Amino acid sequence: MSGLVIAPYLMNIKRSELKKILQKTEDKNLSFRVFDLEKEHLESYQQPHKNDHFFIIVVATGKVEIQIEDKIHFLKAGKISIVFPEQICFISNFSDDLTGKIILFEEVLFCSDILKNELSPYNVNLSANLNCTALPNQEFEEAITLVKSIQGIYNKPSLVKKEQARFYIKVFLLGLIESVHGQHPVLHQKTNQHIYIGFKKLLNQQYRSERTVQYYASQLSITPKKLNEITKKHCGETAINAIHNRILTEIKRQLLFSDLSHKEIAFELGFSSPSALNKFVRAKLKETPTELQQELAQIYTA
Repeated sequence: MSGLVIAPYLMNIKRSELKKILQKTEDKNLSFRVFDLEKEHLESYQQPHKNDHFFIIVVATGKVEIQIEDKIHFLKAGKISIVFPEQICFISNFSDDLTGKIILFEEVLFCSDILKNELSPYNVNLSANLNCTALPNQEFEEAITLVKSIQGIYNKPSLVKKEQARFYIKVFLLGLIESVHGQHPVLHQKTNQHIYIGFKKLLNQQYRSERTVQYYASQLSITPKKLNEITKKHCGETAINAIHNRILTEIKRQLLFSDLSHKEIAFELGFSSPSALNKFVRAKLKETPTELQQELAQIYTA
């Protein structure tokens, strides 16, 4: 690792599974959990980890910081953070007066029923936009009331009430998505949204081996020029920059959270050599992979 010493817990990121988070007997048959946002429920979230489920923090009072991938979000009263499955995250620096709610629920509840069907036009950088959302006072109070109803069902579930809770969770999520939709005008643009969504999906699947705009444009049956126009409209960057930024995200994750050498990372991510990885990072960030690794490690070991 080029001589850099990183705390041992950074080498093997733990993966939290909802089925193993059991507070009571009924939890074995529930697809969701709701807890008060208090110290005893925060201990397991203070080290970098991944979840196989959605993790939501709703802050009513006080402050807390949540690190999601390489970004820190500062949460205070009225703010809500949704961490998507497989995003690396942890919380820190929470104040003594912190109150609110933690909601956990299975991925299928959100993705299959909502995003993959009726809300696909909204799915434009949705995970990034929902990592930190501030709601107006009235909307936040409505959200808190809804979460309290979900928690009441969680504490005393029945067959019918479990279905009711799933419905409430969907209503809660739809409200957040609608709020984000209003805060990001680009989401209102209907033209070619499906192409942009297709590009992002394809990019997540192929970024290790396919690095050209021509490849993605051909897969989407459009010209490279048209793909550039679409990506600029929806995320403010060219297609090649979107490709490079996806690669950079994975480089950062590997440098910080794996025990692979720079040579192994280079080949894992499709570079022809360690020097090619070095050249890419230097061109994009004006620093070497080692310098980037040290910079990222300070975030998690400070």
